[in-house]
Parts: sequence; C-alpha cells; structure tokens
Amino acid sequence: MKQRIISAIVFGAIFLPVVIIGGMPVVILAYLLASIALYELLKMRKLSIISVPGIISLLLLWIFLLPNQFQTLLNFIHFTKIEFALLAVLLFLTYTVVTKNKFTFDDVAFSILSTLYVGIGFYYFIETREEGLIFIFFSLFIIWATDSGAYFIGRAIGKKKLWPEISPNKTIEGSVGGVFCALIVAVLFLLFTDIPASLFQLLIITVVLSVFGQIGDLVESALKRHYDVKDSGKIMPGHGGILDRFDSLLFVWPLIHFIYLF
Repeated sequence: MKQRIISAIVFGAIFLPVVIIGGMPVVILAYLLASIALYELLKMRKLSIISVPGIISLLLLWIFLLPNQFQTLLNFIHFTKIEFALLAVLLFLTYTVVTKNKFTFDDVAFSILSTLYVGIGFYYFIETREEGLIFIFFSLFIIWATDSGAYFIGRAIGKKKLWPEISPNKTIEGSVGGVFCALIVAVLFLLFTDIPASLFQLLIITVVLSVFGQIGDLVESALKRHYDVKDSGKIMPGHGGILDRFDSLLFVWPLIHFIYLF
C-alpha cells in the first residue's frame, strides 16, 4: 500500500502540473504515455516495439495523435489519418509475406487495433484538454470516484460477481456503487465549478462515463487474462503500467467528446 501511495503521488506530481499548463506540454505527455501504452500492448502478444511491425505501429500512433492544430502537416502531403492507416495495413500484410507468416494475419489485426485503441484514447485526451481544463478534471474525478466507490462498496456489501471470467473480484453491487459515487461527484462539480451543463445533463453524462469507464477497465482485464499477464507493465510500482492506469480514461475521453463537447 505504501508503495502504491508513493507511486501515485510521484505520478500525480508530474501529470497534474502538465495538464494544468496545457498546450504543447500536454501534447508531449500524450505522445509519451501513448507510446508506452502501445509498447505494453505489443509486449503482451510478444511483439517487439523495436521491429518492423512495432515501428509501423508507433509511426501510425504518432500520426493519429496529431491534434487539430497540426492538421496542416497532413494536408501538406495530401494524406488523411485514415489513408495512413490503410497504408499501414498494406505494409503489415506485406510483412506477413516477407516473414513467411512468422508475423501472421492475427498479428496484423492486433497491431492495428492496438494502435487505434491507444491512439484514439490519447488523441481525445489532447482535444479534451483543448476544450478546457474543467473537462479533464471532471473525467479524472468521475473515474476516481467510480473506482473508489466500486472497490469499497464492493468489499463491504458485494456478493454477486459482475464478470468472474474476466475480473473475479468485481461485483454488481460494487459497480452500481461506483456509479452512485460518480453521481455524487458530478453534483459537487455542478455546485462548486462553472462546468457548463444542467443537473439533468450532467447526471446522464456521468452515468454513461462511469459505466463505460468500468467497461474500459474490464476490456484491459480481458486482454491481460487472455495473454496471461498480471499487469500491463511495471512503470508505476504498485499500480502496474500505463494501460493499467488509463484503461478507463481511454474510453471516457472519446465519449466525453462525443456526447458532451460536440
């Protein structure tokens, strides 16, 4: 527990000031976190980031992360992000032939989906921060409240397993408790901040974000169980890897953009 607390304080001392500053520091942070997360994903499947498919995945990730203000870089070479993704697919498939199927079609699918999964999530981290610091803090507090509520309420009264095949310790009571705690935080946000929403709007948005944040956590749990790994990485002692810390937010940041900011 002591290790977890120290690790969380150190990471928070780096993460939060950068988010508060905004601008280019946030873009650099997103690129760093996303690159580590992609490395962790590829490692689960025993694919090296220092390899032809690893480098293609990394380059595609960096293209996907380009924020709107740098869109002119893509316009200059007359390629869209989707066209770069299609080009990457062709390169991956060519590599299956070059390696005589040592790099398989399944590896191609995993590499592309991993890049999209991480890239889309952290791209919307950048875009959400551009919309306003309040939205980043809202997303963080909603997920922290959901995780904490689910853990403590689940331990106190949890009996019915939520999804034992994927995450044996999670309970339905804990999941509902997590949503309830997130709703309390949403009301406090409305009372003490200038977040632009009515009470009804914010409660609906909070329920959606809290539920999908838990789904994001289960998705990563399913990945780890499938590839038989305990943690995605070891960069944060006591917490695991970047994916372990951001799995919920990779779902929440795109959703907060789709249902709130558009």
